[in-house]
Amino acid sequence: GWCPLSPAGAQTTQLLVQPPWTPAVLWDQVTLTCQGSGIPGATTWYKDGRNWEEEKSDHFTVTEKGSYQCHRPGSGLSPSVSVLDDWVVLQVPAPALLEGDAVTLRCRA
Repeated sequence: GWCPLSPAGAQTTQLLVQPPWTPAVLWDQVTLTCQGSGIPGATTWYKDGRNWEEEKSDHFTVTEKGSYQCHRPGSGLSPSVSVLDDWVVLQVPAPALLEGDAVTLRCRA
């Protein structure tokens, strides 16, 4: 027999940042990639909460500061990623950190 996939086990849409530092900054030539179990090539992008028609592919290089999200039919809306245009920034690795983890900080200007 077969068992339907439970909602708790469903893959959600994720927004991957390259290079993998947070906060992301424009002068790093940031590439955003939308990943999820939804239909490839059916990505919808949002910038600052509004539908952003300029990009339809699964990845692109950011050219404007703002808050970005992507949506894939079947796996939903990703968490948002902010890309800054600041002159000085303190960065940490993008993956989630837990208390007690060793972490490398980058102060960049």
